[in-house]
Amino acid sequence: MTSAPVPFPLVRSPKGFTLVEIMIVVVIIGLLAALAIPAFQRVQARAKMSAFINDLRIGREGFETYALENGLWPPDGVTGLPPEIDGYISATKFNGTTPLGGRWDWDNAQFGYAAGLSVRSPTADVATMLQVDESIDDGNLATGNFRARTNGYIYVLEF
Repeated sequence: MTSAPVPFPLVRSPKGFTLVEIMIVVVIIGLLAALAIPAFQRVQARAKMSAFINDLRIGREGFETYALENGLWPPDGVTGLPPEIDGYISATKFNGTTPLGGRWDWDNAQFGYAAGLSVRSPTADVATMLQVDESIDDGNLATGNFRARTNGYIYVLEF
């Protein structure tokens, strides 16, 4: 008995991927990463800015509550926040660095203002701080409640 001839020869498909196929996948992944990384950085910057703005509001409310209960602003005299403010705001949040870099500071009767919550030596650039000002104030770092000061920025609570 002879078997009938096979109309198509049996061809085995190669196992694995060719170098060209692998390179195409690598290029596609690279392009996707090139598009995703800047978008991720923008989202991360906005999140830090939002956290900073939220911290300013929390700090303002804590200091204003202290002033209402005690009839005056807490004293200044230490770098950072005065110990009298403990219980009004979170010491762990406000004794460390701010979301935009730098350290929190309380200014009472300095820089020509009655009271203000400052950030000293922030690592954020001026453009970011201007965006903060646009979000909470007048968009001008020379005027309004949020403004530039020596070696940082101040959120004026009382002029």
